[in-house]
Amino acid sequence: MFEDDTFRMKIADIEMTPDPSGALYWAAERMLIVADLHLEKGSAFAARGQMLPPYDTHATLARLEAACARHRPAKVVALGDSFHDRKAEGRLDDDARARLKRLIAAVDTWTWILGNHDPEPPKDLGGTVTEEIALGPIVLRHEPKQRPSAGEIAGHLHPAARVAVRGRSIRKRCFVTDGERLVMPAFGAYTGGLDIWEPALRSLFAPSFHAWMLGEEKVHAISSQRLGIPSYERPATVSAMKLSRS
Repeated sequence: MFEDDTFRMKIADIEMTPDPSGALYWAAERMLIVADLHLEKGSAFAARGQMLPPYDTHATLARLEAACARHRPAKVVALGDSFHDRKAEGRLDDDARARLKRLIAAVDTWTWILGNHDPEPPKDLGGTVTEEIALGPIVLRHEPKQRPSAGEIAGHLHPAARVAVRGRSIRKRCFVTDGERLVMPAFGAYTGGLDIWEPALRSLFAPSFHAWMLGEEKVHAISSQRLGIPSYERPATVSAMKLSRS
């Protein structure tokens, strides 16, 4: 069985609620945080001749609408790579654009944090744009730093974990945290996952950490001791931080 089916975690001693969608709710700030939406990734692939069903943006927005309905945030922060490339905003169809504008208008503040895929702010959607946000003991940014000076919530690396449950191996997107730093799962429908034991992720955390794996209705906390270290060694290196997720 899963080790812990509670819905709360602490980052820098602040209680937060991980949502099964991959969003994070910071109740004290009435803030919903999402990372790596990668809107219009499907249309970017189609432009290169790799045909994918063109529904990823609407699927991602539907999950975001549902998360906002559950938590009713006053603030939303998107931690970068909200759009898959510089031209993605222009490829939004009219319905997707209207849905996104309704989400932005429904909250007091909507903040776009710039990412490596979207280093320029959206032009016609609203919201404010910044590189990072500092709130008390926590900094919100797109790419995690190797040695942050404060607690940190970041995206960029798209973590996923594998665990054995009743004789079956299950792999899911996940939050990863050691209590001081949290790396968010990618929220976008077409985003992949980087194994938590890869150096780009493992090098960021203390020896003991948890992966909060996304389930259909719950988020399941699994300690690092249960997460099946691969049989081969993967040395953690600072250079691995240069890895960019697609």
